[in-house]
Order: sequence, then C-alpha cells, then structure tokens
Amino acid sequence: MTEITVENKTSIKSNKKRNKAIMHGILFALPWIIGFLIFQLYPIIASAYYSFTEYSLLQPPKFIGLGNYAALFKDDKFLISLKNTLYITAVGVPIQLIYALIMAMLLNMKVKGKSIYRTLYYIPSIVPLVASSVLWIWILNPQYGLLNSFLGKLGLYQPAWLTNPSLTKPSLIMMDVWRSGGTMLIYLAALQGVPRSLYEAAEIDGAGKMKKFFNITLPAISPVILFQLIMGLINSFQYFTQAFMFSSGANLQISGGPENSLLFYSLYLYQNAFSFLKMGYASAMAWILFIIVLVVTLIVFKTSLKWVYYDAE
Repeated sequence: MTEITVENKTSIKSNKKRNKAIMHGILFALPWIIGFLIFQLYPIIASAYYSFTEYSLLQPPKFIGLGNYAALFKDDKFLISLKNTLYITAVGVPIQLIYALIMAMLLNMKVKGKSIYRTLYYIPSIVPLVASSVLWIWILNPQYGLLNSFLGKLGLYQPAWLTNPSLTKPSLIMMDVWRSGGTMLIYLAALQGVPRSLYEAAEIDGAGKMKKFFNITLPAISPVILFQLIMGLINSFQYFTQAFMFSSGANLQISGGPENSLLFYSLYLYQNAFSFLKMGYASAMAWILFIIVLVVTLIVFKTSLKWVYYDAE
C-alpha cells in the first residue's frame, strides 16, 4: 500500500508538471492563436458564407445559394483567367525548376570564385517583387528596352514583349527565371548533401555523368524537388504581383493586358472584390481556387510515391 501511494503521488506530481508546462506553452502561443482566430480563421469562415451570397460591402449580404458558382462558369473572363493561370503553372513552373537545378549544379562545381557567382545569382531573388517588375518592364520595353536594344545591335528581330498577347506570359516567365535564386539555393543545399561515396562507387562501375545524374543525383534530391514543385504550384496559382504591375502600368489600374493575356486568376479575383465590389462573387472564386490547389497538391503527393526516395528507403 505504501509503495502504491508513493507511485500515485509521483504520478500526480508528474501530471501537474506536465499540465503546467502545457499551460505555459499555450500562454506563449496565445498571441499567435488570437491572431490566427481573428485574422485567418474568421475570414476563411466568413468567405465561405459570403460565397453563397450577393454582397457588395455597401449592402447586407443576400443569400443566393450556388448562384455565384453557377455564374462563374458562364463568365468568359473567369475562364480566360483560369486558362492564363494554368499556362503559367504548366509552363512556367517546370522551366523555373529546371533552370534553378541546372544553375545549382553549375554552382556546386569546384571553381574559383564560386561564392561570388552564388551571390550574383541569388541577389535577384531578394529584390522586392514590385521593383523587379518595374525593372523588367523597362528591360522589355519594345522601343527603348535593354533587351530589344541588344537584339537590334545583333540585327535580330525585336519583339513587342509587352503588347503582343502571345509574348506577355513568356515575358513574365523570363522574369521569374531571373528571380529563381531562392529555389537555386535550396537545390544547392540538397546537392551538397548527396554522399560523395555514391559517386565514387558509380565511377568505379564505369558510370558516366548522365547515369550518375539520373541514378544518384535525382533520386537523392527527389524530396527537395517535391517540396519545390509543391511550393511552385501553390505560388503560380496565386500569381498576382507581377501580372498586376505588367498589366496596370503607371496608372496602377488593372486592365488584364493586351487581349486579357495577363488576366490571371488572382488578378481577376482582386478586380471583382475591390474594383467591382462583388465580394460574394470573389469569395466563390477564392473557394474554387482553394479546391483546385488542394486537388492538384493531392495528385502530386499521390504520384510522388513513384518517384520520390527517402534515406530510410
């Protein structure tokens, strides 16, 4: 009985210490919890409700059921914005990831001054996005832009980058590739984590550079590739700032660019919410975007089981 009593007392004391530690943890996290509830969870719940209403901020919301969702798929601009966003996702994200990986492999080589090269390629990624957009608007200007001036000196064709609907999205992709220093840096860290012994064993077996790349390098960094792919997809579906700057110009009024070639999903959502004050319509767009991103992310995770390898495996 004495032993049991001592064990019970010890257990009670340990439970009190554990509960006290939990309370301290909750108190330290309380500012974030309050902020999350007020500034994130409440807007999420409110937007779900507003998506079923006709709401213009100036009048009380009027419940219309699935009216907003039905109207979206009859809206030509909605379909154009979705098409433009899918283009920047399907074309822009792979190009950016491949370019960043190639640059990381080059910067992982043993050459003199590699720290300088790494710095030079990383700097564009820390330039504010608005400033980068203004810079590239000047570079791609058809009349006095740096790129067309260079092409003119070489006697080559000088495209109308910002006014030709077929070139506006490739222009944005060029800027995104230029800003891919952060992606490159993560790849570089992953490459440096690949065991050198694997390459040495492959060289003994007579494997060439391509075989070492596809059989050692890619499998070893595949978890990082998955992370970069997921983040790239999420960011591309929320594509906004670059398109806003390229399409608005100096007057900062959203136009969607030539023939709406720069009217991306988030841009059209912003236009409905803050230009047309169609908050219910914009909320419905936001929830459709959430579902699209969720489905695409789940598909990527599901397929990743076939091409992502971990150390434990």
